[in-house]
Amino acid sequence: MTINDLKVGQSSVINGVGGEGPLRLRFLDMGLIPGTRVTLQKIAPMGDPIQIHLRGYELTIRREDAMQITLKEETV
Repeated sequence: MTINDLKVGQSSVINGVGGEGPLRLRFLDMGLIPGTRVTLQKIAPMGDPIQIHLRGYELTIRREDAMQITLKEETV
């Protein structure tokens, strides 16, 4: 499961950060660190980008980048 799979209002915890080199470092610099809870806030009208809430702030990322961030499967 990735951030891209979340529905609006749904949240989960980051399990892993993909990407290579500068892209991965950029994700980590933005606070996308394993163990961090993220919530999908909004999806743009055309479906890209998406807005997520983490660590007390809002972050807008492309869906392509969201597919690089894996989430823990949570049981209800």
